[in-house]
Amino acid sequence: MTDWLASDLLTDAQKLALGGFIVGLLFGFCAQKSRFCLRSACIEFWRGALGEKFAVWLLVFGAALASVQGLMLAGYLPIQGIRQLETPGTLSGAIIGGLLFGVGMILCRGCASRVLVLSATGNVRALISGLIVTVAAQASLSGALSPLRVKLSSLWVIPAFDRNLMLHLPTGAGLVLGLAFIVAAVWFARRKDVRLPVAMMGFGVGLAVALGWAFTSALSRASFDIVPVGSVTFTGPSADTLMTLITSPVMELNFGIALVPGVFLGSFLSAVTAGEFEIQTFDVQTGTVRYLIGAVLMGFGGMLAGGCAVGAGITGGSVLALTAWVALLCMWIGAGLAALALEPAFQRHRAAVTGGR
Repeated sequence: MTDWLASDLLTDAQKLALGGFIVGLLFGFCAQKSRFCLRSACIEFWRGALGEKFAVWLLVFGAALASVQGLMLAGYLPIQGIRQLETPGTLSGAIIGGLLFGVGMILCRGCASRVLVLSATGNVRALISGLIVTVAAQASLSGALSPLRVKLSSLWVIPAFDRNLMLHLPTGAGLVLGLAFIVAAVWFARRKDVRLPVAMMGFGVGLAVALGWAFTSALSRASFDIVPVGSVTFTGPSADTLMTLITSPVMELNFGIALVPGVFLGSFLSAVTAGEFEIQTFDVQTGTVRYLIGAVLMGFGGMLAGGCAVGAGITGGSVLALTAWVALLCMWIGAGLAALALEPAFQRHRAAVTGGR
């Protein structure tokens, strides 16, 4: 692999795009097969009815954390070049953005990654929601919402030293913690009779995150140019992909832009081969306004928090970035508050429009 990364057959941009597409393909296929979804896991947790969705989320997070920390301990993923560990971070952004994102994914019936995965299965609601998420994310990055994002982000900024939890924990603590998550996930999975193929696909989602870190890190060391080190995230890359398609006749190749179509194709292949592809649209039962509001909250919240439920929560969490863990915790809290406060009203609405059927 090292020889291929150092070869001149492809440019660095083409290698990054190819790697992003392959990682996305694996992520999308496994995410659809496992029904990986933070929103569903949060609802199970806050309702006190822990089940398959919670077990799958634990397995994904544990697999990503343990495998990435293993790579770091083995020297295959140096800290140098990892933006989440080498630059200052915003705790105010992680807290406020995480809360907003959590509320948004309840309203949208899925986080940014789940919306992308569902779009490929014929879910038009998810497709439209995803487009709005990307527009809101772009507006938060450099548009009308950018001043508000910058102001909120600047309320509580911490230096890189405080952001890097590995500097404050014993060596190997991250790996031990990741293995503990996996053990807990296996225990829940066995207790709730989660099928082995579903559990294995969940493990594959976590490994896709580790593969992204390993690939970009290896390419950065083999290249003479500066190559960004990162992994799976959706808020920023989705916005970049959409804006590139709208504003530029030539697409600039990179890991994130290729990741998005890779995830879409992986999920599509999973749905088609399993006979699960089905067109689903808005109707009086599902409503429309909740999706639109939720999508805006996710787009703004994701940019403010430094990433989505996967980008900040799992990808950032796997390298033990404090802001990622805080953002993930606040996503759980925001989702819990929204689920407990709003879901009963949505259930009553659905019962009313269907005559109680």
